Amino acid sequence: MYELESPRQAPGPDLSDLVANVEKFFKASKAPATTKAYDSDLRDYLAFCTRNNLPYLPTTVEAVVLYVSSVASAVPPLAFSTINRRLAAITFAHRQRGLESPATPSKHFLLREVLAGIKRTLGAAPQGADPLLSDAIRRIVAACPENLLGTRDRALILLGYAMGSRRSELASGIEVRDLTFTEQGLCILLRHHKSERFDPGPRTIAVPFGEHQATCPVRWVKVWIEAAGLGETQGPLFTAVDRHGNLGEKALAPRSIAKILAKAVARSGGIEGKISPHSLRSGMCTQAAINGAEERDIQRTTRHRSTVMVRHYIRDADLFRANAAARLGL
Repeated sequence: MYELESPRQAPGPDLSDLVANVEKFFKASKAPATTKAYDSDLRDYLAFCTRNNLPYLPTTVEAVVLYVSSVASAVPPLAFSTINRRLAAITFAHRQRGLESPATPSKHFLLREVLAGIKRTLGAAPQGADPLLSDAIRRIVAACPENLLGTRDRALILLGYAMGSRRSELASGIEVRDLTFTEQGLCILLRHHKSERFDPGPRTIAVPFGEHQATCPVRWVKVWIEAAGLGETQGPLFTAVDRHGNLGEKALAPRSIAKILAKAVARSGGIEGKISPHSLRSGMCTQAAINGAEERDIQRTTRHRSTVMVRHYIRDADLFRANAAARLGL
């Protein structure tokens, strides 16, 4: 009797390049800032589990409940929004490994009720940055020094304010090649933006000329480009400037935007409150609402994914503009 010879299997194709592409696109699903925050959140949760001899990955809903109760009872307590982000980080880490997450409140009664109790106890009001309105912006740019660094700071602050920009956009999201000056103002091609997961592809933002030369964002961007000799470059729009007036080659890091704004605010003096790069974005929304801009026009400029935050800024603007107490004759 003859035995059939098993066919020899051809060697499989090399899938390393395909796997590398999958890893690349998987990493790109989250913004770098989100990835960094999740890493920090998971390190904190790991430390908590290690200290208390609790399971980490996979973890349990009991461990998660103990954790959120712990950080909500700390002095000072963790903000409710930060607690929610840490739950999202734990959930992402589990799903990344093909595991069911015990950190999803909608699926776990105990966790959901404990979070409700934390929210009622601590409150969930956002502790955001205070908005910088146009009067403050005028004071800040007027106090910038008359040198290359001051020119950069004026251009960066005015452009960030006019665009309702995120700090990541100001830092590395805009290159010189993405700018087109027109008779109406400046068009900026944003190749990457935070809402691209829901609205993929580049977006063009229009920045009109300002009413005054001293605060016109289009004029100061052009002055910065000429002063820094960036007209023929293909690099980032905003770079570091040292005390000797030398330009850096790399784009600014997002954290540098906060430092630049803080120094500019300090130079102007007298501006109080919690100021961060988000103050430019929230200030633009609030000032536009005060001046009567429509909700849809504000959202189109700021690239908010939903109207929720835009309406929040409009409500803040209306606190005094549409206030019945102003009609009491006091």
